[in-house]
Amino acid sequence: MSGVKKVTDVAAKAGKAIDWDGLAKMLVSDEARKEFANLRRTFEDVNHQLQTKFSQEPKPIDWEYYKKGIGSKVVDMYKEAYDSIEIPKYVDTVTPEYKPKFDALLIEMKEAEKTSLKESERIEKEIAELKELKKKISTMTADEYFAKHPELKKKFDDEIRNDYWGY
Repeated sequence: MSGVKKVTDVAAKAGKAIDWDGLAKMLVSDEARKEFANLRRTFEDVNHQLQTKFSQEPKPIDWEYYKKGIGSKVVDMYKEAYDSIEIPKYVDTVTPEYKPKFDALLIEMKEAEKTSLKESERIEKEIAELKELKKKISTMTADEYFAKHPELKKKFDDEIRNDYWGY
Protein backbone atom coordinates (compact mmCIF):
# COMPACT_ATOMS: atom_id res chain seq x y z
CA MET A 1 0.00 0.00 0.00
CA SER A 2 1.46 3.34 -0.99
CA GLY A 3 1.84 6.35 1.32
CA VAL A 4 -0.86 8.26 -0.56
CA LYS A 5 -3.28 5.36 -0.21
CA LYS A 6 -2.61 5.22 3.54
CA VAL A 7 -3.31 8.95 3.86
CA THR A 8 -6.61 8.64 1.97
CA ASP A 9 -7.70 5.69 4.09
CA VAL A 10 -6.90 7.55 7.32
CA ALA A 11 -8.72 10.67 6.05
CA ALA A 12 -11.78 8.59 5.15
CA LYS A 13 -11.84 6.96 8.61
CA ALA A 14 -11.37 10.34 10.31
CA GLY A 15 -14.28 11.81 8.34
CA LYS A 16 -16.55 9.00 9.44
CA ALA A 17 -15.46 9.34 13.08
CA ILE A 18 -16.40 13.04 13.33
CA ASP A 19 -19.84 13.60 14.82
CA TRP A 20 -20.71 16.64 12.68
CA ASP A 21 -24.35 16.74 13.80
CA GLY A 22 -23.42 16.46 17.46
CA LEU A 23 -20.89 19.27 17.12
CA ALA A 24 -23.41 21.43 15.24
CA LYS A 25 -25.92 21.12 18.10
CA MET A 26 -23.45 22.77 20.48
CA LEU A 27 -23.20 25.98 18.46
CA VAL A 28 -25.26 28.91 19.65
CA SER A 29 -24.52 31.86 17.37
CA ASP A 30 -25.31 32.20 13.68
CA GLU A 31 -21.73 33.21 12.97
CA ALA A 32 -20.43 30.05 14.67
CA ARG A 33 -22.86 27.93 12.62
CA LYS A 34 -21.68 29.64 9.42
CA GLU A 35 -18.00 29.05 10.26
CA PHE A 36 -18.75 25.45 11.22
CA ALA A 37 -20.55 24.86 7.91
CA ASN A 38 -17.53 26.27 6.04
CA LEU A 39 -15.18 24.01 8.02
CA ARG A 40 -17.31 20.95 7.32
CA ARG A 41 -17.61 21.76 3.62
CA THR A 42 -13.84 22.30 3.32
CA PHE A 43 -13.09 19.06 5.18
CA GLU A 44 -15.45 17.11 2.93
CA ASP A 45 -13.96 18.70 -0.22
CA VAL A 46 -10.41 17.82 0.81
CA ASN A 47 -11.47 14.33 1.87
CA HIS A 48 -13.22 13.81 -1.46
CA GLN A 49 -10.11 14.91 -3.38
CA LEU A 50 -7.94 12.59 -1.31
CA GLN A 51 -10.23 9.68 -2.05
CA THR A 52 -10.52 10.38 -5.79
CA LYS A 53 -7.54 12.19 -7.29
CA PHE A 54 -4.78 11.18 -4.96
CA SER A 55 -5.79 7.62 -4.16
CA GLN A 56 -5.30 6.40 -7.74
CA GLU A 57 -2.04 4.65 -8.47
CA PRO A 58 -0.45 5.70 -11.76
CA LYS A 59 -0.49 3.13 -14.53
CA PRO A 60 2.90 1.57 -15.15
CA ILE A 61 4.69 2.84 -18.25
CA ASP A 62 4.84 0.37 -21.15
CA TRP A 63 8.44 1.03 -22.14
CA GLU A 64 8.43 -1.68 -24.84
CA TYR A 65 5.56 0.02 -26.63
CA TYR A 66 7.53 3.27 -26.83
CA LYS A 67 10.72 1.47 -27.92
CA LYS A 68 8.89 0.14 -30.99
CA GLY A 69 7.66 3.57 -32.04
CA ILE A 70 10.51 5.86 -31.02
CA GLY A 71 13.62 3.72 -30.71
CA SER A 72 15.39 2.17 -27.81
CA LYS A 73 18.14 4.79 -27.29
CA VAL A 74 15.79 7.66 -26.52
CA VAL A 75 13.36 5.49 -24.52
CA ASP A 76 16.21 3.97 -22.47
CA MET A 77 17.45 7.48 -21.68
CA TYR A 78 13.97 8.50 -20.46
CA LYS A 79 13.52 5.22 -18.58
CA GLU A 80 16.85 5.72 -16.79
CA ALA A 81 15.90 9.30 -15.87
CA TYR A 82 12.44 8.16 -14.74
CA ASP A 83 13.85 5.36 -12.57
CA SER A 84 16.36 7.72 -10.95
CA ILE A 85 13.64 10.05 -9.67
CA GLU A 86 13.04 9.62 -5.97
CA ILE A 87 9.76 10.98 -4.72
CA PRO A 88 10.20 12.02 -1.10
CA LYS A 89 7.97 10.30 1.41
CA TYR A 90 5.60 12.53 3.34
CA VAL A 91 6.54 12.77 7.00
CA ASP A 92 3.72 14.12 9.13
CA THR A 93 5.24 16.58 11.58
CA VAL A 94 2.04 18.59 12.03
CA THR A 95 -0.24 15.98 13.60
CA PRO A 96 2.06 15.13 16.54
CA GLU A 97 2.39 18.84 17.30
CA TYR A 98 -1.31 19.69 17.19
CA LYS A 99 -3.00 16.46 18.27
CA PRO A 100 -2.47 17.08 22.03
CA LYS A 101 -3.83 20.62 21.61
CA PHE A 102 -6.83 19.30 19.68
CA ASP A 103 -7.48 16.59 22.29
CA ALA A 104 -7.30 19.21 25.06
CA LEU A 105 -9.79 21.37 23.16
CA LEU A 106 -12.15 18.40 22.82
CA ILE A 107 -12.01 17.81 26.58
CA GLU A 108 -12.60 21.51 27.20
CA MET A 109 -15.50 21.47 24.74
CA LYS A 110 -17.10 18.47 26.50
CA GLU A 111 -16.84 20.28 29.84
CA ALA A 112 -18.32 23.43 28.30
CA GLU A 113 -21.14 21.31 26.86
CA LYS A 114 -21.93 19.85 30.31
CA THR A 115 -21.90 23.32 31.88
CA SER A 116 -24.05 24.68 29.09
CA LEU A 117 -26.59 21.86 29.44
CA LYS A 118 -26.83 22.41 33.20
CA GLU A 119 -27.30 26.16 32.66
CA SER A 120 -29.92 25.46 29.97
CA GLU A 121 -31.84 23.22 32.37
CA ARG A 122 -31.72 25.91 35.07
CA ILE A 123 -32.91 28.57 32.64
CA GLU A 124 -35.72 26.35 31.31
CA LYS A 125 -36.85 25.72 34.87
CA GLU A 126 -36.75 29.44 35.63
CA ILE A 127 -38.74 30.21 32.46
CA ALA A 128 -41.38 27.65 33.46
CA GLU A 129 -41.63 29.22 36.92
CA LEU A 130 -41.97 32.71 35.42
CA LYS A 131 -44.70 31.53 33.04
CA GLU A 132 -46.56 30.01 35.97
CA LEU A 133 -46.10 33.21 37.97
CA LYS A 134 -47.35 35.30 35.04
CA LYS A 135 -50.55 33.23 34.86
CA LYS A 136 -51.25 33.53 38.60
CA ILE A 137 -49.95 37.06 39.30
CA SER A 138 -53.32 38.78 39.05
CA THR A 139 -54.97 36.48 41.62
CA MET A 140 -51.97 35.60 43.81
CA THR A 141 -51.85 36.76 47.41
CA ALA A 142 -48.70 37.88 49.21
CA ASP A 143 -48.84 34.74 51.38
CA GLU A 144 -48.91 32.50 48.28
CA TYR A 145 -45.94 34.38 46.80
CA PHE A 146 -43.97 34.23 50.05
CA ALA A 147 -44.71 30.49 50.34
CA LYS A 148 -42.68 30.02 47.14
CA HIS A 149 -40.01 32.58 48.12
CA PRO A 150 -39.43 32.31 51.87
CA GLU A 151 -36.11 34.22 51.62
CA LEU A 152 -38.03 37.34 50.50
CA LYS A 153 -40.51 37.00 53.35
CA LYS A 154 -37.61 36.83 55.82
CA LYS A 155 -35.99 39.90 54.20
CA PHE A 156 -39.19 41.95 54.37
CA ASP A 157 -39.93 40.84 57.96
CA ASP A 158 -36.38 41.85 59.00
CA GLU A 159 -36.78 45.28 57.36
CA ILE A 160 -40.09 45.88 59.11
CA ARG A 161 -38.72 44.67 62.45
CA ASN A 162 -35.69 47.00 62.10
CA ASP A 163 -37.91 49.90 61.05
CA TYR A 164 -36.20 50.19 57.66
CA TRP A 165 -38.65 51.45 55.04
CA GLY A 166 -36.26 51.93 52.11
CA TYR A 167 -35.35 55.60 52.65
